[in-house]
Amino acid sequence: MTLARDIKICGLRTLEALDAALVNGANQIGFVFFPMSPRNISVPLAAALCDGIDARARVVAVTVNADDRLLDEIVAQVRPDLLQLHGSETPCRVTDIKKRYKLPVVKAISVHSRPDLQNIVPYYNIADRLLFDAKAPKGAARPGGHGIPFDWHILDGLNKSADYMLSGGLRVDNVAEALAITRAGGIDISSGVERVPGVKDVCLIKAFLEVVVNICQAATVK
Repeated sequence: MTLARDIKICGLRTLEALDAALVNGANQIGFVFFPMSPRNISVPLAAALCDGIDARARVVAVTVNADDRLLDEIVAQVRPDLLQLHGSETPCRVTDIKKRYKLPVVKAISVHSRPDLQNIVPYYNIADRLLFDAKAPKGAARPGGHGIPFDWHILDGLNKSADYMLSGGLRVDNVAEALAITRAGGIDISSGVERVPGVKDVCLIKAFLEVVVNICQAATVK
């Protein structure tokens, strides 16, 4: 497995932030369609931003327990390359979504301790990829985007061939450690490159991507 072959900046809402992500090496762009998130974006605005992406990156539509009506609208207008399900979607729901839209599906799994990894078992051979995110604090209104890391060492027990993205509390000052511990095949960041919740900082985007791209290039050379 190639170290962090996918680098995703998630929760984008402006052309300025999108350009910073594309110019500095992100190859996945995430749009969040969830009203309770400070990163929520309208379908028409996301579709407009996608016009400038071309083939430079893959577009990921992030939803939380979305119904078919919303997913129909997203797929028709945004035309994402992947669907990321960040709620309590069951394996049956994941299967239905894959059949309906003929798109790869990433299933987010919230983790805090090693027993939480058992939650991935039903999604093996169903989801096209897993994403590990830190479990939300008790009483939180949304499942992700809280800027809290989990203990990356709990992933040590995973099959070495497991393909997953790492998320949750990543920042420019800890992503090198996260990659060294997990050897994750993908990195997903949102709140770690923001000034305030929902407002991306282009300088933080650039700094974060510079670190990750350099690490991945060095690993490739080795």
